[in-house]
Amino acid sequence: MHAQGFVECWNSVRNDDPQSFLDLGSGGGVPGFILATTWSCRAVLLDSMIRRTSLLEESSRWEGAPPTLEVVNGRAEDVGRLFEYRESFDLVVSRSFGPPAVTAECAAPFIAVGGYLVVSEPPDDQDDERWSSTKLNQLSLENLGRVRFGSAFQILRKFSPIDAKFPRKVGVPAKQPLF
Repeated sequence: MHAQGFVECWNSVRNDDPQSFLDLGSGGGVPGFILATTWSCRAVLLDSMIRRTSLLEESSRWEGAPPTLEVVNGRAEDVGRLFEYRESFDLVVSRSFGPPAVTAECAAPFIAVGGYLVVSEPPDDQDDERWSSTKLNQLSLENLGRVRFGSAFQILRKFSPIDAKFPRKVGVPAKQPLF
C-alpha cells in the first residue's frame, strides 16, 4: 500500500509517532485518511478545491473517524501564512501536488523546525537533481535524499524558521519556481 510508504519514511527518521501532520493537496484523502487512522495525532487534510474538501468533510464523519482530523479548504500559499498552521506540523506529506520547487515552497511554511516533508516521487524518475539542495536552503529545508519503500519518496528536513516572505503570493511559486 502506497500510504504505508509515508509511515516507513517517518519511521526511518524518527522512532516515535508524529504529534501532527498535514496532507498537502489532499485530493481524495490519500494518504491523509490512512495516516490519520494510523497515528493518533492532529491531522489536517488541505486542498484548494471546494468539491474535494466537501467530499473529504463528508468522508471524515464516518463512525470511527479520528476526532483529530481536520479538513481545510484553501490555497497552500494563503493557509501557510495563517498563525494556526504556520510552522506547526511535525510532518507534511505530499502526493502529486506539483513539481519539486512548488511543493517545497508551499510545504515549508507548514513544517515545524526539526520537522519533515515526505514527497511521493514518480516511479520512473531517477533525476536526483529535481531537488536542488542549494535552492532548498532558502526555504530552510535540507534534502535527506530519496528512499524506496515500495514507491520512491523524497525526504526533506526543516532546519530553521522560514523567512516571512515565503510562501509567495498565490500562483507565483508555479509561475516563477525557485529552482
